Amino acid sequence: MRIATWNVNGIRARLPRLLTWLEQVGPDICALQETKCKDDGFPSDEIRALGYEFAHHGTGGFNGVALLSRVGLDDVAFGFPGTDDPKMAEARCVTAIAGGIRAYSLYIPNGRSLDSDEYPYKLEWLRLLGETIAAIAEPAEPVVAMGDFNVALHDSDVWDRAAFNGSTHVTEPERDGVRRLVDWGMTDVTARISKGDHPFTYWDYRAGMFHKNMGMRIDYVFATAPVADAITDAYVDRDARKGTLPSDHAPIVVDTSLAAPAPGSG
Repeated sequence: MRIATWNVNGIRARLPRLLTWLEQVGPDICALQETKCKDDGFPSDEIRALGYEFAHHGTGGFNGVALLSRVGLDDVAFGFPGTDDPKMAEARCVTAIAGGIRAYSLYIPNGRSLDSDEYPYKLEWLRLLGETIAAIAEPAEPVVAMGDFNVALHDSDVWDRAAFNGSTHVTEPERDGVRRLVDWGMTDVTARISKGDHPFTYWDYRAGMFHKNMGMRIDYVFATAPVADAITDAYVDRDARKGTLPSDHAPIVVDTSLAAPAPGSG
């Protein structure tokens, strides 16, 4: 099975590119983030025409997440159960079982600045994410948590660490929030490098940063051993960041030796 994740930065603005990419790359399971549309604005017909089932959670604005699957889609859930904080109802998390894998599409809050109310919200969101995954799964089960984490887990995951002093995305509390997934039993699936020294996944639109490879690695795939041990390749599709009206993120594509379930077996 082929697994992928992509922050599309507006699914309607990027729809022709997304549809072409899905046809060419053919992921069996694909997580999308920042769809920026309500559920009734999701391109349902176009996605189904490519053979995908989907689960979308969107309320408009800058959020919105989706899971696409050609290998079944069951036990769909949105957000974090057990919390009555209305902010946690933002459209940032969708999970389902696809092809025998518990898959998550995640769009972690940006945090904005260290003195913003959005920063502690981000840390709380990461805490609840770790608790939610641990409550419904075991590390011995096939689980993949992927998406735009808005965190650079290592100093090498940003083009210039000094440029981020005093900023979000690189603080230890944020990194600790992501490391909970690793501590629980997931592997950080590192894509092979296609340009430069690091597998960056995001480049600001400004100042030619993509062409200068002044990027960040803030999109991640975390997988438990049943998936991680079956990975045969992983890469950042930089070509999807090129051309006309690209997203500011590039997809991550992960190939595994896991077999897709036979039709009707689920």
